[in-house]
Amino acid sequence: SEAAALLSAVADPIRLQLLNLLVGRTRCVCDLQPEPAIPGNLLSYHLKVLREAGLIEGTKRGRWIDYTLTEGALERLHAALPDPASVARQLAIVR
Repeated sequence: SEAAALLSAVADPIRLQLLNLLVGRTRCVCDLQPEPAIPGNLLSYHLKVLREAGLIEGTKRGRWIDYTLTEGALERLHAALPDPASVARQLAIVR
């Protein structure tokens, strides 16, 4: 499901940190690189996962790429979270 795919994409701490860095602003990949303190190829992989999940998009600017959250990304993530009341009902049924 889309909800599972979205939550899977942000389940990694590095990807979640990258999303947090992009909330409300566009950032160059050169600005993102030192913040998670990971090698460039691993940063590229995490950005690719977020792009494929439709949460971020990149715009090429010369040799750099500027990343931003896609329209409605945070709303889609919020909608993917389970409703607490529904979870409580499910747990009550299982017990």
